[in-house]
Amino acid sequence: MKFLFAIIAAVTVTYAFAADECYKDSIRACKLPRKDIKKDKKDVSLPSCSAKYGAIHEVLPDLQRYVNTHITRNFEYMLMATHYGNYEKSRKGFEKLFMDLSDAKWEAAIDLIKYITKRGGEMKFDNVHGDTVNDENASYEIYELNSLAKALDFEKELAERAHHIHGETTRRRERLHDPEVSSHIENEFVHKQAKTIRKLSGYTSDLTSLLNGPDSTLALYIFDEYLKKQSIV
Repeated sequence: MKFLFAIIAAVTVTYAFAADECYKDSIRACKLPRKDIKKDKKDVSLPSCSAKYGAIHEVLPDLQRYVNTHITRNFEYMLMATHYGNYEKSRKGFEKLFMDLSDAKWEAAIDLIKYITKRGGEMKFDNVHGDTVNDENASYEIYELNSLAKALDFEKELAERAHHIHGETTRRRERLHDPEVSSHIENEFVHKQAKTIRKLSGYTSDLTSLLNGPDSTLALYIFDEYLKKQSIV
């Protein structure tokens, strides 16, 4: 019984210490002489009084890289949309599809930047995955079926990275446990990505079947007209 009380007391002291960090910063800042405040502005910045709590400081690099991946995909989808929107291709359905995907990636990046700052972090745009940016010789002027396949690969990659962050913050590792982060990733990314992947997978399968028909040119035209009426998000 004494051992149990000792554990409870230790935990209580630990939480009390953590809870008092901001208060201690404020006391220290108030006690500083005016001349010291002018010399060292950091002393009055109250570092423990930020919005950071939980494991946000541990998963922040992953979130920053995830934002940058979305921004990269935004531009790549835009290039694909531009390719299909020119006077030679004139595939308005494919152009709409990739512009919708581009806009969705941009909106997701903005949403995640807002979330990062809400949790007391800051965004670093130089924090990127080594394999996020494609080779400089990569081409986005590709055939319709190939473009759908590329988009499907992009979305699966984003979904897998979301699953990784979600897994890390749901006690896969104790120091990364943060239910608020995992909830945000699940509600704002995971569910939406599942729908997008399902649609792109269906488009890829349908177009493959149509192209194997008697008149692939007509089938491609009809499929493009169909995409004009669809929403990917």
